[in-house]
Amino acid sequence: MADYEKDVLVDTDWVAEHLDDDGIRIVEVDENPALYAESHIPGAIGFDWKQDLQDQVKRDFLGPQEFGELMGSRGISNDHTVLLYGDRNNWFAAYTYWYFKYYGHDDVKLINGPREKWIEEGRETTSDVPSYDGAKFEAKGADKDIRAWRDEVLDALDEDTKLVDVRSPQEYSGELIAMAGYEQEGAQRAGHIPGAASVPWAQAVNEDGTFKSKDELEELYKSKGVLDGDPIIAYCRIGERSAHTWFVLHELLGKDDVKNYDGSWTEWGNMVNVPIEKDV
Repeated sequence: MADYEKDVLVDTDWVAEHLDDDGIRIVEVDENPALYAESHIPGAIGFDWKQDLQDQVKRDFLGPQEFGELMGSRGISNDHTVLLYGDRNNWFAAYTYWYFKYYGHDDVKLINGPREKWIEEGRETTSDVPSYDGAKFEAKGADKDIRAWRDEVLDALDEDTKLVDVRSPQEYSGELIAMAGYEQEGAQRAGHIPGAASVPWAQAVNEDGTFKSKDELEELYKSKGVLDGDPIIAYCRIGERSAHTWFVLHELLGKDDVKNYDGSWTEWGNMVNVPIEKDV
């Protein structure tokens, strides 16, 4: 892991050796929350990204007080090292990592490889839900340096900001508004934000879901012009795939000025009087 800019990954061997370490809290966040109930890493806490991590009224995530209360209620304190993983090559694990960073908890890492890798390696799993004593978790003020809002994205159209669209090529071109099976997260219009480079998020990982080497990642994003300057704003459909790309650019490659536009296409594609481009 040493060739990356930041020490933000742990491998499955390391996790297996530290399952009984009380200074660690392992957290699973899946796109399909039912997977956690079937099996998970022993001691892992399960978060339902839609029920636990989102405001249930408006399309936004939890405020700092609610986030802190949620973590404390599950036994996560400010003193814990949080290790995150999940299905779909760590889509929502990366999103939750970004979320922790947004509220100032720096002692957080991703397991390098999704839950599928852990299972395929024949490692121990359980269906038992852990019970940890309540803890105190105080979320700091929001780190606005890593989150982009729609007005900022609109302003970026007239600036040197690099926009990177991490959705599938079919979503980027406008052939699809949302991937098959995700129509409920779609928008009124198809296409992409003008000037955005198309770099599908999954190009950053190997077949087993681990991240490609630093050299490979730099070549990938350089070839699309994403690394030509700052700042960089990544977006997808609802912000989880772009959090994965934010993780690659900001944490693994060490680009300082990178933001995740979590409003993403479901917001942009539903707004009136904002420009879009289509390739179909």
